[in-house]
Amino acid sequence: MSAGRVSEGAGWFSWWGFSPARNLLSLGPVKSDGEMNVLLVGSGDPRHILKTIADSPVEQNLHMWVIESSMDVVARQLLLLYVTLMPQEKMGINERTEVFLELFGNTEIRSQTEETLRRAASQLILSVTEIMEDPINACMNTTLLKFKERDELARIFKLWIQQTSPVGSSPVIMSKAWDYRVRQHLGTRYDSKKGCFDWDLTMKLHEKGCGVISKQQYVQWREKGLAFEMREGIYQTTNPTLLSTRVFNKKGDKVGIQGYWGDIVSSPYLSFGIESDDKKLLKTQNGQHLNTAQEISFANLQELFRSLSSRRRHLTTSQTDAEAEEEPTLSQQESLNNLMHLSGVSVTFLPLDSLQKLPQKQKYRHYFNSIYFSASCVHQLDPMMGQIAAPDAVLVVEMAKYILDLNKEQEAGFAETVVKLAQKAGFEPWCEGASDGGNDGAHAVFVQQKK
Repeated sequence: MSAGRVSEGAGWFSWWGFSPARNLLSLGPVKSDGEMNVLLVGSGDPRHILKTIADSPVEQNLHMWVIESSMDVVARQLLLLYVTLMPQEKMGINERTEVFLELFGNTEIRSQTEETLRRAASQLILSVTEIMEDPINACMNTTLLKFKERDELARIFKLWIQQTSPVGSSPVIMSKAWDYRVRQHLGTRYDSKKGCFDWDLTMKLHEKGCGVISKQQYVQWREKGLAFEMREGIYQTTNPTLLSTRVFNKKGDKVGIQGYWGDIVSSPYLSFGIESDDKKLLKTQNGQHLNTAQEISFANLQELFRSLSSRRRHLTTSQTDAEAEEEPTLSQQESLNNLMHLSGVSVTFLPLDSLQKLPQKQKYRHYFNSIYFSASCVHQLDPMMGQIAAPDAVLVVEMAKYILDLNKEQEAGFAETVVKLAQKAGFEPWCEGASDGGNDGAHAVFVQQKK
């Protein structure tokens, strides 16, 4: 057995981000009140989308544009937005929060969550296969994706249904797929894995300010991939949304192997569970946090869901009457139209290869007020990005602070690279942000260079 593949802890698929949720429009200089366009490249989950919408004034028109690195990640983004937008009368806020967190961060889920997943996947298949100029729900707009990408989404959603059905059952045993990754990552240290987990928690995450992540919960997640156990439930159904196919080169042939290829070190607690606007959740007593990252994730998501509900737009009487005149088809009964519609908000998914093409399109010239790059996609930040940035645009880049496999020198080298890439694209560091959550170590904030 080798000494392990230390650099592989972050994985190859970004099922969640390596930084806390941010209202992207609150970073950098104060914005105007007009219509806002926000571009997210590789965010991996909807944390920034939800936080930005929830914290923006109800009267503000807000358009989020999303580019991901794989259709597997787009499929999960759509699923998590679907759960977010389920109306209170269909699923109460407590249950919705539990279902969201299970699907988001657990390798295995409860049977009730599996039922929600199957129902959601069925509706999502309809939404991506029906050819329409306008989306059924503006917050889940896939109309600009290529036909082959929408076909790929439909294939992924069908796979989720097959893998959760008793007949289809998943060909991958999740516990084995997870353990395979842990063994590969730790190598000869596998036999003393609990000591490795404890080191990563206390000497890395806790040192970086994540004291709310408890030892019990973190070790359980590192061992089994279970981050969120809300209640006394039985978590034994594979969460198929965390399975994907990684292509290996075997003797010149490309072979696709399905398994768990995401993060096994940093944890899904980072997105919603290490910070909060409600400072009571972060209180300590005798140096110990009173709330865990799981409890903080739950409270933060509930607050986000409540804020989003305040933007809910009810369909007009004329729309409802027109729909009532026709006998509803199954697709209408079970369509995304039954989800909440948020007033003045849209979330549009762009093709995977669209980033380099945006500067060539007149519509996107000097268009985006805020541009976000994840740590895994920052290499795509090229000089052309300045052409799609609005005159007052802010560039936000996720840093490598919570990518635990990097040492301090590598983390510093990453930060230097980010500054150089940003400068080539016409941006400079925003120095005023250090004190108000702008440049917080998890993100770097840039503004356009003064001419």
